[in-house]
Amino acid sequence: MSGRLLRLVCAAAVAAGTALAPLPAAAGPAPAPSVAELLTDLQRLYRDAEKATEEYNGTRELLRRRQAEVRRLDAELARSRRSLSDSRGAAGRLAREQYRDSGTGLSPYLGLLLAPDARRALDQGHVIGRLAAQRATAVGQVAGAERKADGLARRAHRALAAEAALAERQKEQRDDVRRRLGAVEELLASLSADQIAALAALEGAGEQAAQERFLASGALGTGGAPSADGARAVRFAVDQLGKPYEWGAEGPAAYDCSGLTARAWRRAGTPVPRTSQEQWARLARVPLDELRPGDLVVYFPEATHVALYLGDGLVVQAPRPGARVKVSPIAANPVLGAVRPDPGARPLAAYAPPELPAGAADGSDEGYGSAQAPAASATSLR
Repeated sequence: MSGRLLRLVCAAAVAAGTALAPLPAAAGPAPAPSVAELLTDLQRLYRDAEKATEEYNGTRELLRRRQAEVRRLDAELARSRRSLSDSRGAAGRLAREQYRDSGTGLSPYLGLLLAPDARRALDQGHVIGRLAAQRATAVGQVAGAERKADGLARRAHRALAAEAALAERQKEQRDDVRRRLGAVEELLASLSADQIAALAALEGAGEQAAQERFLASGALGTGGAPSADGARAVRFAVDQLGKPYEWGAEGPAAYDCSGLTARAWRRAGTPVPRTSQEQWARLARVPLDELRPGDLVVYFPEATHVALYLGDGLVVQAPRPGARVKVSPIAANPVLGAVRPDPGARPLAAYAPPELPAGAADGSDEGYGSAQAPAASATSLR
């Protein structure tokens, strides 16, 4: 605005009895977020990504079951159609036989009355009645087979439509995980090595304080021996230490959180649901002061993370992208509760926990030890 025009505008404003608001000062650069604010943002992004991952896992599991149902219905429909074809063939043969036997033009009843040999006629009448009953049975079988085939065809069609809808939902959830992991990558890429080190130190201090408070609260009992399956699950989980986190993975080369716990218990002989939410919803709850090795510890209000209890206040977990399967304090994340896959199983009379390899607890529980690590997870989504 020229100086002359500005003076005219000011004069007009004064004449009208109004005052002009002062011009805003030029906006300076936004203050850099603190390490604590960066940590809050990063934790939120990771939780969002893990929640999306578990939703994807749940849909993938539903899709697997739906695909198995479609295959089962297709096989049953094929058998039903073969049965229908056989029933129609049998009915046709009976109809031709009855037509051939009635070639005299006389009804069975009139032939019976006019027959010179009553006993032979009665025998013939019995045969004719039996053929009529067989024909009625064959016709009923054809009708029943048709109804069954039609019903199976409708069920197979509905199952196929549901499978297509689940596949589309799975694709949308996969894309959602990609976007959320991309947001993690973007934030990490903007940080310096010093900032990343400061983040790790800050969260490590918070994790240690949380563990100390948790143990001091008395919420965790002295524990006990696991069941036989629980001991096998613990040994399997310990054998996976050092393997990378990969979203949607359930071994053997990589795992996400619930992929590790589900595979450990499946290998132990007790299958459990695939996702952390299903594990929390469908398995038997156990008080924290009764935890025993092999139990599953579930985290966050929406049950979006899970780990396997090792004993002595420690868990084995696949933390998040950029991290590896490791031993962590039980309070590394906010504990929601715990579940037991085999609540009716007796604990072992004697139990020696597996020896942990050197470095079992090394590495970041937070998963951002390397700013480049999550990129592999985000770009390898299936």
